[in-house]
Amino acid sequence: MSEAPEASREPVVTPVRVVIALCLIAPFVAMLWVGSYAKADPAFIGIPFFYWYQMAWVLLSTALTMIAYKLWQRDQRARRGGTK
Repeated sequence: MSEAPEASREPVVTPVRVVIALCLIAPFVAMLWVGSYAKADPAFIGIPFFYWYQMAWVLLSTALTMIAYKLWQRDQRARRGGTK
């Protein structure tokens, strides 16, 4: 019975959480949209577009996941009141 009233609770969907979701969803959308990269041109140092595009997304996915993780940590600290 000592729970805070629901009106004073923080919203679950915040702008930071939307950015986190976009960072995590972007690689899936990019890889599932095969028609956007199922071609050979333009080649990059002799590597067809199909292959270097996928390899570029490996690096981009790593960076986006790291950004999402750091934003999540910051969001959790803010929700706890800045401890730690």
